[in-house]
Amino acid sequence: MAITAQDVNKLRQMTGAGMMDCKKALTEAEGDFEKAVDILRKKGQKVSASRADRETKEGVVATRVTENGAKGTLLSLTCETDFVAKNEEFGAFANTLIDIAVSNGATSKEAALALPFENITIAEKIIEMTGKIGEKIDISHFEIITAETVVSYVHSNGKLGVLVGLVNTSGTDVEEAGKDVAMQIAAMNPVAVDKDGVDASTIEREIEIGKEQARAEGKPEEMLEKIAMGKLQKFYKENTLLSQQFVKDSSKSIAQYLDGVSKGMTVNAFKRISIG
Repeated sequence: MAITAQDVNKLRQMTGAGMMDCKKALTEAEGDFEKAVDILRKKGQKVSASRADRETKEGVVATRVTENGAKGTLLSLTCETDFVAKNEEFGAFANTLIDIAVSNGATSKEAALALPFENITIAEKIIEMTGKIGEKIDISHFEIITAETVVSYVHSNGKLGVLVGLVNTSGTDVEEAGKDVAMQIAAMNPVAVDKDGVDASTIEREIEIGKEQARAEGKPEEMLEKIAMGKLQKFYKENTLLSQQFVKDSSKSIAQYLDGVSKGMTVNAFKRISIG
């Protein structure tokens, strides 16, 4: 049967696929729109499979905080090239995905991928978009934190996002303080909230590094452990959030800054995602 330009345009509007791809799909499906959609999706699956080993080093970050401020969600949608990442449609897609995930209460990447997107799942829509764009696309991160007040920050390039949870806020407006701390996290990339949150393997590595540095400096073997523990304390000060110097005022630590905003206020959790 003859495939008209109107038919091709209709399928393009339905799927977002390219004009030639739509024409080929409709021709193969003999004008059946549902079959044509399936053909396009299958094409997307083939493209996705053929690019499965590609790295997705570019993309965008999206954040959402609930109206009551108690829960924040952070999602990164990644692709292969900066050209695609900067595409307006790609950014809009990331925002649509996080909106669907949040409105449906998804608690993990897997749960988000299984959610409905129009008449298919998010996972299937990502495959469809892969076919349309011609690059591997992936939800690389999906993070959630809860607190009395969660504050989000996305850097101007859209490739770095932070959620920070504040507790003991005494009901005061802490949005500005939260933004300050979120920007601190973005800039300084702490490994944990405090020393109690540093994983054992990191601690062991830092102790061994400290010993080797002291040994290289000619320090006696019996002093190596003590010197390494001193270096570990310096590591905690420089690399855990609450102990770090506040970037905006180096005379204070983050813990001191927050306590000055509201007595006893502190951070219970944070998430930081950086693409590229």
